[in-house]
Amino acid sequence: MESQRAPRSPPVPAGFESPTTTGFDTPIEADSPSAENSPGNDSDSKTLTDDVYQYAKENGRTYHGYRAGTYHFPNDPSETDRLDFQYEILKHCFLGRNYFAPLNDPKHILDVGTGTGQWAIEMGDEFPEAEVQATDLSPIQPQEVPENVHFFIDDASEEDWALPPSYFDYIHTRVLLGCFEDFRDIIKKAFLYLKPGGYMESQEIMSTLYCDDGTMPDHFPFLQWNRDLDEAAMAAGRPMRIANKMKRWYKEAGFVDVEEKTFKLPINTWPRDRHLKYIGQMQEDNWLSGLGGITMGLFSRMFSWSKTEIEVSFSWTIVSTR
Repeated sequence: MESQRAPRSPPVPAGFESPTTTGFDTPIEADSPSAENSPGNDSDSKTLTDDVYQYAKENGRTYHGYRAGTYHFPNDPSETDRLDFQYEILKHCFLGRNYFAPLNDPKHILDVGTGTGQWAIEMGDEFPEAEVQATDLSPIQPQEVPENVHFFIDDASEEDWALPPSYFDYIHTRVLLGCFEDFRDIIKKAFLYLKPGGYMESQEIMSTLYCDDGTMPDHFPFLQWNRDLDEAAMAAGRPMRIANKMKRWYKEAGFVDVEEKTFKLPINTWPRDRHLKYIGQMQEDNWLSGLGGITMGLFSRMFSWSKTEIEVSFSWTIVSTR
């Protein structure tokens, strides 16, 4: 799990205290078997047309109608529940924090790819004087939200975000691997639309599996599924492996004082550390509940696999992670 935050230009000196974390280079100790187990204002906003709500249906799942086919993951209730659960996992991982940038009374906040909108809603509550805008391809956000929070159906890959440059104090992205052809374009646009001294922060998951103690064999089914997913995403032109490149991309876009924090996310309950064990249990539940949605669109579209073939492929993955 990688988190980057960076100001557009040198800010007024400010610092923040980092939570206690397990660094990427610090191995997690395994538990023993006996251990306890774009838009500006209303006049600028795009009208929601019928096609926004006319979701495409494939293999028993539904997908976004706006810019259909550009995002390969579903938007049905099963997936929105998983996204909400994912949000809670990251809250635990970050020890309750939603951001690491040293925000000081921000007036304009943007959340790109907001999903179910939970992050934007909490930021609206925390900063009641700020205008919080959040964009997504699917209208899957709740209706009752703080008055200062506004959701828009929009595609951040569009050339124009329909706002004046230097508008936002803070731009946030989270878990957008596999969403864009080139995430560098999003970073460059964010630099343009941030005020001088403003911040961008990306909290991204590294899709590649790692093993601290060398016990993961090369033929591990979850590892093979991971490789297949990466291949399918590359074939779709929506790469998954972007987290480890974020810091360099931020700097290339012109951001200064770029900071990177690394957090470990176990995929099951093997760690001895109680905090990591709890996160691992949540991660396992979230991954297993989401394997169908994460896999179905990419594998059927890129590999031309049938629904049955796809279900067989990830059934072995489910068995291997338990």
